[in-house]
Amino acid sequence: MDDSYKWGVVLIACMAIFIIVLDSSAMNVAISTLVVELNTTVSIIQGIIAIYALIIASFMLLGSKIQDILGRKKTFLMGLIIYACGTITATLSINAGMLLLGWAILEGVGAAMILPATTTIVGSSYKGKDRVTAFGIWGGIAAVGAAVGPIVGGIFTTYLSWRLVFGSELVFVAGILIFRHYLTESEPTLKWKDLDIVGVFLSVISLILIVLGILFLTRPEYWRYVAVLVGSGSILFILFLWWQRRRINNGLEPLSDITLLKNRLFGLGTLNNVIQQIPLAGFLFIIPVFLQQVTKLNAFDTGLTLLPASMVILICSLLGAKLSSRIDSKYVLMIGFLIAAIGTFILSGVFNVNTHMQDLIPGTVVFGVGIGFLLSQLTNLTMAAAGKDQETDASGLLNCFKNLGYSMGTALIGVLLLLSVFGGLTAGIESTGLVDNTTKDEIHDGLFNYMEKMQTGTPQIPPQLVPYAPRIIDSTISSAMRQTFTVLSLILFLGFFTSLFIPSRKNPT
Repeated sequence: MDDSYKWGVVLIACMAIFIIVLDSSAMNVAISTLVVELNTTVSIIQGIIAIYALIIASFMLLGSKIQDILGRKKTFLMGLIIYACGTITATLSINAGMLLLGWAILEGVGAAMILPATTTIVGSSYKGKDRVTAFGIWGGIAAVGAAVGPIVGGIFTTYLSWRLVFGSELVFVAGILIFRHYLTESEPTLKWKDLDIVGVFLSVISLILIVLGILFLTRPEYWRYVAVLVGSGSILFILFLWWQRRRINNGLEPLSDITLLKNRLFGLGTLNNVIQQIPLAGFLFIIPVFLQQVTKLNAFDTGLTLLPASMVILICSLLGAKLSSRIDSKYVLMIGFLIAAIGTFILSGVFNVNTHMQDLIPGTVVFGVGIGFLLSQLTNLTMAAAGKDQETDASGLLNCFKNLGYSMGTALIGVLLLLSVFGGLTAGIESTGLVDNTTKDEIHDGLFNYMEKMQTGTPQIPPQLVPYAPRIIDSTISSAMRQTFTVLSLILFLGFFTSLFIPSRKNPT
């Protein structure tokens, strides 16, 4: 590789990953505008956002395997063209159906081809310290894209048009196409007839059911379907794993080389990727919700609050790459998990009705330092376990589980927050000294309905709540956020514990 263009490949990969993660975080702040302009409902727009995540996760293994049939560069560019078609369709949308086709389906399929291809392209283009740095930048940009999305979405939605969120992505697509000569092609090793059709069917259907069940956790009215969806999806995924082993034993090409999961480094690396994604997703979900619903900040100021953390994540993803040249990567991971856990612990005590954006910055910055260290190591460490002929399978499995972890993080934190609100309401009501169960239940139901209606802008406090509402709401918010961030801390400590078992450099298998 020519030294003058040393970072050309990672630049292209970063532009691709940036626009993929930007969509959801940017458009989350434009939901109310989309409802009005497309003459639809909030639930339909939220459903489209969910389907986008669903499509990406479900088609990831297939998107990765296509690299073996077409070559990684051709797969990447084909995914980019499909993504661009989706972006144009979404930009020109005149109704929810058109937005669904463009954003959720076409962009989702394109992203499922792009994401694993960027992993193998970066992994094959750099060696040694450069490889660690490249993956650190790649991971850092992904987190930055998610964190600055509210700023981008807020500016475009408030001052221009939400359509420019999608339209601006075409600039990045054009830039990637202009600099595509930096990418190196791989020789196809399979033909279309070698593709495991049964494996494709089992993987797509099982992942759709699992992710859909996870997403339904955020909607209490659908909780009765969660166990059925996740259970049936898990059974089908187990059947998928059995089918893959059967094909491997019979000398046939599997959709994914699941023997990688037996590799200690790859298995633990993938597990730690999932563990890291859960608190990151929860953090990026819960902070904007709090700032916009409780403190009434607009999307732009919400994004500004997250900006220091996103910048620290990017900086520390580079510092972590340099640090790993001095100490073993597993210790960088352990440090990252501990620092991120400290950040969530700090944040657990700062939330109440009088919290200002500057109050959150210390905790978010500490959290960002830890996440930056994690992102600097996790992808490179996990992919290092794969042989050259396993790179496409490894990238598919890794990105599939990472997307599952991110979806799981958003859903679980949403559920935890909901349950914590119920608990906080109960504690707040009891603190008023009202001991009559009937009165207490009335206040409980009335106040919870009030907090739900805060999102519509038309809340009405029942008369009997007026004397108690401020104190109960403050107690509820503080309690719910403290419990939620305490759980995030525990998840990060779990990551610290599992990273203890990652093999050292001297014993990579």
